[in-house]
This record gives sequence, structure tokens and C-alpha cells, in this order.
Amino acid sequence: MKQGLSLRVSQHLALTPQLQQSIRLLQLSTLELSQEVEQMLDENPFLEITEEAATREEFGLAEADAPVSQDIRDFEYAASESAAGNADDKASISTDAESSEPKLEESWEGDGTVESAPDDSEWGSDAPARKNNNDDSEDVDAAELARSQESLQDHLHRQSLGLRLSDEDRAALHFLIESLNDDGYLEDTLASLAAGLAGDDLEQAEELEQHFAMALSLLQHMEPAGVGARNLGECLSLQLLDCKNTEEVRAAMAICLQPMELLAKRDVKRLALLCGFSEAAIKLAIGIIGRLDPKPGRRFVNVERNVVVPDVLVIKSGRGFKVSLNGEVMPKLRVHDIYANALKQHKGQGGAALQQRLQEARWFIKNIQQRFDTILRVSTAIVERQKNFFMHGELAMRPLVLREIADELGLHESTISRVTTAKYMSTPYGTFELKYFFGSALGTESGGNASSTAVRALIKQFVASENLNKPLSDNQISEMLKEQGIECARRTVAKYREALRIAPANLRKTL
Repeated sequence: MKQGLSLRVSQHLALTPQLQQSIRLLQLSTLELSQEVEQMLDENPFLEITEEAATREEFGLAEADAPVSQDIRDFEYAASESAAGNADDKASISTDAESSEPKLEESWEGDGTVESAPDDSEWGSDAPARKNNNDDSEDVDAAELARSQESLQDHLHRQSLGLRLSDEDRAALHFLIESLNDDGYLEDTLASLAAGLAGDDLEQAEELEQHFAMALSLLQHMEPAGVGARNLGECLSLQLLDCKNTEEVRAAMAICLQPMELLAKRDVKRLALLCGFSEAAIKLAIGIIGRLDPKPGRRFVNVERNVVVPDVLVIKSGRGFKVSLNGEVMPKLRVHDIYANALKQHKGQGGAALQQRLQEARWFIKNIQQRFDTILRVSTAIVERQKNFFMHGELAMRPLVLREIADELGLHESTISRVTTAKYMSTPYGTFELKYFFGSALGTESGGNASSTAVRALIKQFVASENLNKPLSDNQISEMLKEQGIECARRTVAKYREALRIAPANLRKTL
């Protein structure tokens, strides 16, 4: 085999740490971003919070905007096209915008995590809300109020203080209270609880079971009504004890003794036959049961709720609409001038590591500003495409897919998906996730398209105005949509109805 030299030119895309961070910040929600900013402030001494946002010219951001967007678009396109190529090829190219950066960028130890596909698991993220930095002790945080609410166990223990019990019975009641689940149910049997404490001692187990039986009787007479039940039927029966002794209440008590599947199906005829009451009494009894609480302990559960904070504000301005970013969610960061100047004047031992931190701070500020710029561009394009929605409501929503916005802005579809996930827009009709404005198209008789969002709104309108004695079936709703010129099959109507959490026609009639 004859040896020789050959020259081959190849091009590979480099996923630099700066680009990794830009992509990761783009897909974070507002709450997750605030958490990321707080973590970076703790780790990087060159970052500080300021009252005013950092100027774009400070780091050359005006010139860097286009290359960064181009990098993201090129990376995602190359990632999708090179799936069948050689996965072991090393990236060896960088952008012109990065060529002016110090060489230390190659050694910055970023986290290296990046998702080349949109991560839908972040919808409805439960990241904790950003803490209030005010030192005013008079201001009360809503999260602190939520955490300070009384638990179910504390509420029951407080009631038990007024009972005159022996030490054994009080201990048994305390044990049962602590054994309740979040819904207020006692999942374990008394025998299993006694056996767990007594072990192999059968005599002691029987004695404990007797104490537990007495304690359970006391527990089930505490507030909230229904607490300490072993199943749903018992929970409802305990709540019915507080009602007047009427025929309907007696019928409701009899229904609770039957399998709950019959109640769920609202099988009036079968329940009337099994309970020995008339169908009219069973219907009234079902109405009484419907007003009871199947989970009496749920109101005491400490659930932290995240308030939806819009990233974009849309305000009517004359005949059009003004789109702007919400300044309250934009972190105001800048490089600490004193530390940066001190590093510039004293370049000694350890200066490379500090210079690396300084460069990391600059990249972080640049990527955050780039994130909000991209959100604003996408939101502006959405408002332009969905003008009818902002003027007339969801019935005027037009079909829109990610590809249309991506082509208009010169970005990749996955970038649009990242931008529209867990980002919210405040409109005259309420606050919506950016993904809400995208919907598939349904054909019309005129040859045009109707948005699936508008069709769902139309179905909701039909159901709201229907005759309660004769609710509309899916087939009837499909025919009504055809009268409006929208081709929508019965199966599609059923899918949209379930997405809107609207019960079928037979259950709506019973309700």
C-alpha cells in the first residue's frame, strides 16, 4: 500500500459553553430563571444586582445579537441533519462573535448540559418563587403564610386536648391521628396497626386493637366531618350524620353502603332497586352526596402555589397593540466595576481563574439579554399573526404552527418551542402561555382553515347554551359545526370535549 498525503476540508459545529448556556437559559421559565440568577450571584463575585439594567453597548451586545441567534439556528439545524452522520466527530469551528473573546473561553467549566430538543416536561414547572429581598419586617411573604397554616394533625390534636382520656386511650388516639393520610383517611386496618406495635404478642395486639377501636370512634366525631374513614362510603356516611333525618338523607346513607361504581355511573334504577327507595328519592340523595367533601383533609394540606407572572405585556394602543417585556421579571445585572478594575490592575498568581470568572459573568449577562430579546421577537410575531384574537377573543383565533413563526424570524422550530414553553403573555382577555396561540387547522366549506382553539371555544359556547333537559350529543355538535362551515368529525368533537373537561351528554343530563 502506497503512502501519500491528502488535504480534506471539513466543517463541524462547535457547541461552545456560551452557546450551551444560551440554549439552557432560553428554555427556563421565569421562576427557574430567577433561581438560576440567584445561584450565579452566590457563585460569581463579579456579578451584582443594580437598579438599572446593564447597557447593551457595555459588552458589545448590539453586534453580538445576530451571531448568537445564528449560532442557535445553525446548531439545531446541524443537529437534526447530522443524526445519520459520524457521532464521534469533534467540533472545531467557532463564530466570529466569539473570536474576539479571550482564549480562556475554551477552558471555562460550564455545566455542559444542553437539550437539542424541546423539553415539554417543564410545562407548569414547580420552581419556588423568588424570595423578597426587602428587609422590612412588616412585609409578609405569601409563601410564609402558606407554610404557617395549621395541618390536619395539629387541628385534630388541638381538639383532643378537651377529651378526658386515660393515658392508653390518649396514646391510641394520637397514634391514629398521625396515621392519617393527606386526605384524612385511615388507610391501614386497626388489626394491622396493632400487630405492627405488638409484634408476636397476640394478647397485647388484641388489647391495642380495642384501644384503637375506641379511639377511632372518637376520631370520627371530630372536625372536619368524615375524617378517620377507612373508605369513601364511610367518609360520606360520617358527613351525612350531621344532616337532618329525612327520606333523602336515609336514601343517601343507603347509597353509601353500595358499591361506589354505581354512584359514579349514576345508575338510578339499580340504586333504587338495591336501596329500596323511589327513583325520585335516589336522585335527590345523589344531589345531597354531590355536596359532600370526599377528601375532608385536603383543605389542610400545605400546598405552595406558584403565581403565574407574565413575561410579555400586550396593551391596546390606538388601533393596534403594543408588545413589551415585563420589567419586573428581567434581572438587572452588571459586572462589579471595583472587582473588574482590581483584576485589570493586579494580574498576578491566580489571575487566569479570576479572568475566567469575569468572562463567565459577561457571558451570563449577554445570554440573559439575548433570551429576553428572543422572547420579545417571538411574542411580537405572535401578536401580528393573531390580531383577530386580541380584537374579538378566542373565537377569532386563526391556525398557527411553530414553522410559520420560525420561518418569519429565521429561527429553528425547536428554538420557537423553547421560547413558547412556560412563558406567559398578559392580554386584555387574560394571561396565556405562548403555546396557547398555536393550534392545528380544520378545513372549512369555503376552502379555508379554522383554528382548533376557536373550534374548542365554539364547542364550549354550544354546551353552555344547550337545553339542560336535552343536552347536545357529540354527533349533534358535529352537525352544528358543519352548519357553521367547519368540517369536524364526531371523534374530533369528543376529543375536544374531553380536553375541555366537559362531561358526556348522558352525565350532563343527570347533573
